[in-house]
Amino acid sequence: MTLDALEVGACAIIDGVNGSGELRRHLLDMGLTPGVGVRLRKVAPMGDPLQVELRGYELTLRVSDAQQVAITPVDELPAPSYGAASIVPVVAAGHPGIGEAGAAGDEGVRNVGEPIAKGQPITFALAGNQNCGKTTLFNQLTGANQHVGNFPGVTVDKKEGQLRRHPEATVVDLPGVYSLSPYSNEEVVTRDFLIDDAPTAIINIVDATNIERNLYLTLQLMELNIPMVLALNMMDELRANGGSVRINELEAALGIPVVPISAVKNEGIDELVDHAMHVALNREVPKRVDFCPADTAEGDPLGEVHRCIHALMHVLEPAARKAGLPLRFAATKMVEGDPLIECSLALPAAENAALNQLVDALEREGGLDREAAMANMRFSFIERLCATTVVRPHESREHKRSVAADRILTGRFTAIPCFILIMAFVFLMTFSWLGAFLSDWLQQGIDVAIAAIGDALAAAEVAPMLCSLVTDGVCGGVGAVIGFLPTIVTLFFFLSILEDSGYMARVAFVMDKPLRRLGLSGRSFVPMLMGFGCSVPAIMSARTLSSERDRKMTILLVPFMSCSAKLPIYGFIAAALFEPAARGWVVLSLYLLGMVVGVLYALALKRLKFHGEPVPFVMELPNYRLPSAKSVARLVWDKAKGFIQKAFTVVFIATLVVWFLQTFDASLSVAESPDSSLLAAIGGVLAPLFAPLGFGDWRASTALLTGFMAKESVVSTLTVLLGGDVSLLPTIFTPATAYAFLVFTLLYTPCVAAIATVKKETNGRTAAKLVVAQCAVAWVAAFCIHAGCLAFGIV
Repeated sequence: MTLDALEVGACAIIDGVNGSGELRRHLLDMGLTPGVGVRLRKVAPMGDPLQVELRGYELTLRVSDAQQVAITPVDELPAPSYGAASIVPVVAAGHPGIGEAGAAGDEGVRNVGEPIAKGQPITFALAGNQNCGKTTLFNQLTGANQHVGNFPGVTVDKKEGQLRRHPEATVVDLPGVYSLSPYSNEEVVTRDFLIDDAPTAIINIVDATNIERNLYLTLQLMELNIPMVLALNMMDELRANGGSVRINELEAALGIPVVPISAVKNEGIDELVDHAMHVALNREVPKRVDFCPADTAEGDPLGEVHRCIHALMHVLEPAARKAGLPLRFAATKMVEGDPLIECSLALPAAENAALNQLVDALEREGGLDREAAMANMRFSFIERLCATTVVRPHESREHKRSVAADRILTGRFTAIPCFILIMAFVFLMTFSWLGAFLSDWLQQGIDVAIAAIGDALAAAEVAPMLCSLVTDGVCGGVGAVIGFLPTIVTLFFFLSILEDSGYMARVAFVMDKPLRRLGLSGRSFVPMLMGFGCSVPAIMSARTLSSERDRKMTILLVPFMSCSAKLPIYGFIAAALFEPAARGWVVLSLYLLGMVVGVLYALALKRLKFHGEPVPFVMELPNYRLPSAKSVARLVWDKAKGFIQKAFTVVFIATLVVWFLQTFDASLSVAESPDSSLLAAIGGVLAPLFAPLGFGDWRASTALLTGFMAKESVVSTLTVLLGGDVSLLPTIFTPATAYAFLVFTLLYTPCVAAIATVKKETNGRTAAKLVVAQCAVAWVAAFCIHAGCLAFGIV
């Protein structure tokens, strides 16, 4: 029987994972090893993917991948091997002080090289699983303002910060990974940094509420022979649910300092910093620990792994030294068949033959293939370790809350309606209720301020030309953009809550099957949803996709999602040309149209360019958590600050340029009228391109041209061209042509920053193709809208 045939709520024991390749290795690394118990928690509303519970956490995988997992059904899962609260008293145990031998077990402290002098540069690598609180800890360690999300993979690039109280120490926040096997892009980034950049020390953060899976990465990090300290995070939550950890015993078994912390509450951070600095300055590396026992019966898989690794270490020692790789790490990765390490070592034929013989003996005598044997070895050690050091908590309040919420939010008949209602509420709050109300209030204040500035300049008898520059140009253009700041803040406020709560991961789970029909994975839905905020981070977040095909396809689709920079355009046009009751629906229709066009474009890409299947959907589902007020406030402030900075830099410059071109003619004399200005000449060249779309006025084409630099510039340009009088907008557009203009604005090329990001993530050719393709799609869509309006007599 295979896992896909299991009934919801039923339990089974895994017999093995079939298949081959990186996906199979990733499933083993996630804990699907022979003998582990699993429970089928849920099936997505559309029948695929599945949500299973194993080793104390929730994992999603598709039906096709579940068919590769062989199982034996059981009535109940066996109890975890580690103790219950009724057996071991819950005590918050202390642990050895800084530098005490107890932190390194029986062998004492191991030092490599001379101690580092105080004041010399030190680099800490902050490594851990996805969604374990790593970015929160990074903020506490450095004081940096990094966004904290509750979607696995929120950290997609290296971030650096200065360790507090230690200006000579730098902390590098690495992408979250589950193992050091090269499955996804972020795992490659993390492993390359740890091996090639050789940080001074590692701070490994572990989720104490899910310690069994988190320690899998810890064992691999210990093999790198780099000074290391383990930060046991969420200890407050573990104790609140009746669990605990015997810190002394855990330190002795692992041979590294272990510090209990709560990153959210800033508990234990100072002690963690002290231990980290000590192991780094004194070059104290982890104790040598054999994760597989040597005293086992003949044919025991663990004993066969032990014999294979130790024999192979003698064979690989010269090649590992030459390649600069830690010997045990190189040996375990060669047993697994890691292609990157195989390439680095480049073994001669004789050593390769010895390797193959050892692996053949391991598989023949132990009964498990090389990948399953290595994963089984690590998890078996972790189970033995937890049996003596971890007090198992009862089901957490967070998990109970998540299960109850998921009955509705991911229910078979309620998931899609809930998603639509939630997004509709967000858009109505942003565009019709709270955000629009605050924007109107702020715009009135800006208008009063501009009028006061104009009166002051007139009273000071300032030259009319300079007065026009300040009031009509700078204040009018920048003020028109700043007036939409509350709308931007409102949108990001709600998006941040959805992300921090864990709902984004559920949306990816629900939307995987429909996205797969477009040639994408459910994981692609999150970057596309982020695109409603800003295209730049959305494009960058596509790095979390392990498939190059899925990554490029997602990057090309993100710009079709209407970013927040277009909100000022929608609000500006809608407020001037549509009835108040219709404005919210006009804006909502634009967002829906962008998604529809994106779907059609995805189908075209799948058929014409991106053939093949999307990346497997293997993802941890975090518990729902109440969003941190500090995290939400930080994100909203960052976005508001970035919006204001853009208004007073890019938009400010664009406003000055537009004012200058509108004020002077080709001979650099003051233009008699706007129609004889330099700007009219430039816009007149482009106007015929847009005449079939209904807005052939040179002012409209000029505004679109400045929008290439920043979308907000469309508003400032039109404001300057109208002399600050928004009531003149109907001289350029009718409601029908205004809607066609909005459709073109929605779909045409994103801003320069987004294009530069596409170039960075792919190449210049792809970025150029994106610009041309989106302009063509925008022209066709706006033409169809305009033609449809003419056909039905709508003006």
